[in-house]
Amino acid sequence: ASAQFQLAVPVAVVFAPGSVPGDLPRPLPFRDVQEMEISVNLRTSITSRYETVYRSTTAQEEAALDVATAREADAALHLLQDASLGALTVYVVPETSSHLPQGISVYVGKHRSALVRAGGGLATLRTRLQQLTQVMSFTASSIAAALSDRVPDGQLGPDTRRHLKSSLGYEITFSLLNPDPKSHAVDWDIEDAVNRYVQPVLDKLSLVANFSVDSQILYYAVLGVTPRFDKESSSFLLSAHSLPHVINPVEARLGSSAASLYPVLNFLLYVPERSHSPLYIQDKDGAPVSTNAFHSPRWGGIMVYNVETPASPQASLPLHVDVDMVRVMEVFLAQLRLLFGLSREELPPEFLLESPGNEGLADWELDRLLWAHTVENIATVSTTLTSLAQLLDKIGNIVIKDDVASEVYRAVTSAQSAMAKLAVGHLHSAFQASKEAVTSSERAFFDPSLLHLLYFPDDQKFAIYIPLFLPMAVPILLSLAKIVREARQRKKEPTKMD
Repeated sequence: ASAQFQLAVPVAVVFAPGSVPGDLPRPLPFRDVQEMEISVNLRTSITSRYETVYRSTTAQEEAALDVATAREADAALHLLQDASLGALTVYVVPETSSHLPQGISVYVGKHRSALVRAGGGLATLRTRLQQLTQVMSFTASSIAAALSDRVPDGQLGPDTRRHLKSSLGYEITFSLLNPDPKSHAVDWDIEDAVNRYVQPVLDKLSLVANFSVDSQILYYAVLGVTPRFDKESSSFLLSAHSLPHVINPVEARLGSSAASLYPVLNFLLYVPERSHSPLYIQDKDGAPVSTNAFHSPRWGGIMVYNVETPASPQASLPLHVDVDMVRVMEVFLAQLRLLFGLSREELPPEFLLESPGNEGLADWELDRLLWAHTVENIATVSTTLTSLAQLLDKIGNIVIKDDVASEVYRAVTSAQSAMAKLAVGHLHSAFQASKEAVTSSERAFFDPSLLHLLYFPDDQKFAIYIPLFLPMAVPILLSLAKIVREARQRKKEPTKMD
């Protein structure tokens, strides 16, 4: 199905005193619209419209900017901003401003605003604005990744297929693998670690989808590959090319994805057995991986946690091991960001990005995710309804119940509403409408009454029923023929007259 998306991004460019370039085309305030075409394929195109308002700071914004650091300014300005999702505010500060460190001309905060150092006139400012919108809203590649099912394989970068597909929910499973419980008694305080490190991130992502988290400890679960012993370092090594073979045997033991409605993300902490300790992961160049972990696109990640061997050989077994959850959660959260496509892109050296802190992702990163997921949801609805229409065309005598028809109408209306909301820059309501469209289209598509196995072509019906009815029909037909013959004979015989 063809789709023409229009994505409107509201941008406010706010000039602090002493930062207004001399070559502005009109006096402040004024509006400006710039359009950019993103071509996905012949039938799908995306037009992004950056609707920019140029204005001067208000008295409150000036007071908020009158602080020592960019971080403090970001926090103070956040309270005065347009809080709607997808909207960006760029504050232009004077060239001599002390807010930005030496050599930094663009500071991206953890909300929906950025500070830009003035200088170089309107052309330089526009270039920086374009770079900023690419960082803070969406790029051609992030939209292409969302529409990866419609894009020819050769046009996609290597990272685009690693992101999770948009879903109404996700299940996260943390598993501790202890293959050698005779040697290691491993304890991990997973509940406290999830509450402290994972929950703030999931609370922020709750707008995107529902999340459920569970954990388990698996004993005697070994990796599918025997590590190689390296004499020089007297340690065991897992090379990059053997990593794909590690997952399958372990996955058979996880058992979570079989009964799940939603995609499952697996995060595994592996404590190697004593005979294979210490165990290190090597990258493609043979260098040790600093985190001693790797991730698998759309599946999850595995971290190898080495236990220090005791100094005295007489130490009693099993050794008690308390897992350092801070170190482990740092790795798992980085992998979670990768799986959601939130990895930070390569930026020009004059850019400085604020760390999102405990929440795990900045507000503008959440917006990036919502832009991509909204477009992906609408494309999914289009594909689902097209498949449903093809099925109904194929089966002439199919019965479509009223509730199925109303779900189809609702899906179409919600998808159209989402497209319209995107075109005017209302990201939050567009995303909600796209979620409703997905729910309705899937309810219609998976309705039990539309199972094509319930409907047979007419020739199949004859093939099934003739062998059943023919043996019964033969005596009935012969009897009918006999009755007809007897009736005819009665008519021919003359009636006796006394």
